[in-house]
Amino acid sequence: MSTQTETSLSTMGSPAAGSDNTGKSFEVSIVMPCLNEAETLATCIKKAQGSLDGHQIPGEIIIADNGSTDGSQAIGASLGARVIDIEVKGYGSALLGGITAARGRYVIMGDADDSYDFTDLMPFIEKLREGYQLVMGNRFKGGIRPGAMPPLHRYLGNPVLTFIGRLFFGSPSGDFHCGLRGFIRDAILGLDLQTTGMEFASEMVVKATLNGLRITEVPTTLSPDGRSRPPHLRSWRDGWRHLRFLLMYSPRWLFLYPGILLMVVGSILGFCLLPRSRQVGGVVLDVQTLLYAAMAIVIGFQAVLFAVFTKVFVISEGLMPEDPHLNRLFRHITLETGLIIGVLLLLAGLTGSIYAVTDWGLHAFGPLDPSRTLRWVIPSVTALVLGCQVMLSSFFLSVLGLKRR
Repeated sequence: MSTQTETSLSTMGSPAAGSDNTGKSFEVSIVMPCLNEAETLATCIKKAQGSLDGHQIPGEIIIADNGSTDGSQAIGASLGARVIDIEVKGYGSALLGGITAARGRYVIMGDADDSYDFTDLMPFIEKLREGYQLVMGNRFKGGIRPGAMPPLHRYLGNPVLTFIGRLFFGSPSGDFHCGLRGFIRDAILGLDLQTTGMEFASEMVVKATLNGLRITEVPTTLSPDGRSRPPHLRSWRDGWRHLRFLLMYSPRWLFLYPGILLMVVGSILGFCLLPRSRQVGGVVLDVQTLLYAAMAIVIGFQAVLFAVFTKVFVISEGLMPEDPHLNRLFRHITLETGLIIGVLLLLAGLTGSIYAVTDWGLHAFGPLDPSRTLRWVIPSVTALVLGCQVMLSSFFLSVLGLKRR
């Protein structure tokens, strides 16, 4: 957890969202994560103040400082912003600390590098007033000015990661990583966001989508930032962290779909090769290929099990909302059902193994034709392995389900 210390407008106690300790109410809190932003911080604060004053919106500006050493804290305090010290390092930590400290019903977060226009916040506020719980900026609709975004991010990183996010989770957002967004404070805090790095941006959108929050987006212009130093973002490292998060939060795409594909391909290939070898063009597929088909079935089945294990675990830990489809499935597939299926597979494997040994005995336990005998041995061993996996997995799922029940 981050330690928060106000160094501006400090008062004892922690006021509830919506008002400060003097009883003054706020509609909007503008949160800016900050790490050595002395060159641009004052500009961002003044623009945000002008936007609030110009539209007569009661609000506050919060600088979530993540350990600046260039005097950013003093700049924020001198301009009347609330400066919150966040000890735990990371973009996500800074933002979560600022959001937690916010006293407005609505929060608008934006980077303090002057790349986003804090004078044009009304589209976000209007959507929030309409009842949307998360309002995303979309830089691809609003415009990206020359030099504002590296080509690698503009044409590969952001589009690919956004496509994956939309595909995996059905999110309506067309720009997963826009740093300017607005939301209802309590709705976002209710998502129990966990990540501390740049992937915090993805986590917010993913969890908001999974929990059924009302999401929309507004066009946003991205300008070149006003700093003379390089940005904190590291393209490949942070891109991988975003991708890793998306994969880990989608057991279907990480485990289930690849596992089903492997099982289908392995089963089709296996059934084709069980009766005899097959010639495809100038290539003859025989028992060696059958063995690889069996391996694909086993690995695919393990992947499907991992998908179920992961889903049950993350729901049990409160990291994802309940899945009604999974609940219905578990009403029909119980420990006893799994044990019965496992026993049947074991019996099938034992039957095939006994037949193979009997056939071997008819040949005085001497040399056999592998092309013939392995057509019994390979499926028998596969059935034995799958039977054991089903039985062990049924017990493991029952253990995971203890907390759910």
